[in-house]
Amino acid sequence: MTTPAAARKPRRDALENRACILTAAIETLASDPHAPLDAIARAAGVSRRTLYGHFADRDSLISELIAAGAQRFNDIALRVDDADARVALARLTALLWHEAAAVQVAAAIALDEAHVAETAAALAPLRAQVLAIVEAGRAAGALRTDMPASVLARLVEEAARAVVTRLDAATPDAAGIAVRAVLGVAGLSWREAIALIDGHPELELDSGPRSDMEGTD
Repeated sequence: MTTPAAARKPRRDALENRACILTAAIETLASDPHAPLDAIARAAGVSRRTLYGHFADRDSLISELIAAGAQRFNDIALRVDDADARVALARLTALLWHEAAAVQVAAAIALDEAHVAETAAALAPLRAQVLAIVEAGRAAGALRTDMPASVLARLVEEAARAVVTRLDAATPDAAGIAVRAVLGVAGLSWREAIALIDGHPELELDSGPRSDMEGTD
């Protein structure tokens, strides 16, 4: 019996073309965040017609990048279950930074103002985890309580967003900077953040050049 065309699996070359387009999109947007689809098609080694066969327009391509990145971030969030909210925030930030560093362009696009609503919806599980960590930390007296938990969680998100979009992944101690920035927003001093990091070597972070910090507050 012949399988109906609609039920057939995509041809192998079609799947490869789609993967090449997504990879080329990330690489092309790394040098030009506003690169048009034509440039992405050239980088992928496919025709415009082939690209449009997979993505109706630039927004649909961006949406797929956002969805793929969000799924990876959400999966990471579900792996963090530290009882100490400070450690949980540090671990979550470190894990997300290492992931974002590998797909930093996609992360930056996903966090761009033009796609903020779409991104917020896609990252709902991650955002819920951040809020849960903040609420637990406030209840335990480990995180700041001078503002509502929802506001603090949002500020933590914004700090992470700023680091992902503004900090070069090649910057020395980039992951450590990301963690200290988030912990600082959550209420820890930089000295407390360094002590926390030093006390948890499994985070695999360098707390930074102390010689540059001595004598400062």
